[in-house]
Amino acid sequence: MTATPAADAATPDIDAFTRPYWTAAAEGRLLVRRCASCSLAHHYPREFCPYCWSEDVRWERASGRAVLYTWSVVHRNDLPPFGERVPYVAAVVDLAEGPRMMTEIVDCVTGELWVGAELEVCFRTGEGIVRGPDHGAPPEYAVPVFRWRGPSAVPAGDAHGHSNSRTHESPSRR
Repeated sequence: MTATPAADAATPDIDAFTRPYWTAAAEGRLLVRRCASCSLAHHYPREFCPYCWSEDVRWERASGRAVLYTWSVVHRNDLPPFGERVPYVAAVVDLAEGPRMMTEIVDCVTGELWVGAELEVCFRTGEGIVRGPDHGAPPEYAVPVFRWRGPSAVPAGDAHGHSNSRTHESPSRR
């Protein structure tokens, strides 16, 4: 397999195995891998199931819904092109299908984030534009990022929206 060389740190290395994932993302769809043996979904894409080691795994379209698990506001990053984006929100989300995914939260006020916030996928193109599905011709590649899903209410907690709970049980871990 030969990979497409990355232009910078934000450009994915696309090879024959991951091409369906990146093609779907460029078309505004998020994919995960699901094991036919144990039925568990996983992300990042692998050619085998990380739970039961079966090689009987298939691509599956994800709903694009997620819940915020944790985040960090990045104020300094010297690696191009990320330095141009600071501050930005690096995050881990729990996908509705179960897996956890590292990502970025966009179109948000960083002081209003909270664990458990409902999110939806959108896509950042090579030009840095955040886009959703059905917005013109697909770019060469797009990276899944997340934003608020509809009107979100601040959970019970203090005036800043900080939850009284310090733990969050992931849907995939229940």
